[in-house]
Amino acid sequence: MPSKPGAVVLASGGMDSCVTTALAAQSFRLHMLHVNYGQRTERRELQAFHDIADHYHAKRRLVVDISHLKRIGGSSLTDASMKIEEGSPDPTRIPSTYVPFRNANLLSIAVSWAEVLGAEAVFVGAVEEDSSGYPDCRQSFFEAFQKVIETGTRNERPLRIYTPLLRMRKKDIVEKGMALHAPLRLTWSCYQREDIACGVCESCRLRLRGFEEAGFRDPIPYVSSQSFNAG
Repeated sequence: MPSKPGAVVLASGGMDSCVTTALAAQSFRLHMLHVNYGQRTERRELQAFHDIADHYHAKRRLVVDISHLKRIGGSSLTDASMKIEEGSPDPTRIPSTYVPFRNANLLSIAVSWAEVLGAEAVFVGAVEEDSSGYPDCRQSFFEAFQKVIETGTRNERPLRIYTPLLRMRKKDIVEKGMALHAPLRLTWSCYQREDIACGVCESCRLRLRGFEEAGFRDPIPYVSSQSFNAG
């Protein structure tokens, strides 16, 4: 039986990238990539990344440091002097947690590694419809980056970006993860804390709402165990 083609999976250690990993594992051999861009919770995210990679027996994994994005600044995820918004995202504006052009940096690294490995796919767990409104999570962004790949790589074999969660809501992602038996208990989504999830930042709120709407209990601990309240 021929071996599966290879795929580089960008994995932060969060729920979305975990479910993306589960989907990629169905058809591809996993090459797991984690990027440290100077985020506040990098230590905890890195632990989650390795736990998920271990779960899927991903022998090939790469951790890359681009913490110069922290020095560039402009995001409350990397600048401790900026306040991380709490509560539900405001759909009328881009939140302070947006890291300027982060996904372009991440995809560039993933494509470089994929070229070296001869991989045929790059998976990223971006979510457009139920995200915080980041401009580099839009379908048009990934379509444009696909053209960059086709123009600027050796193109010895097809290399495509896959964004399987792009049009899904958090509820759908939770349901898909449960159906695939993805190890959501190993994931970390909180923007503010590394010991126990705060439950009030945008990321925690979106995640909690997704679990509640899907009818499942979130398996990670929170400071407050109260159910999500959209109000």
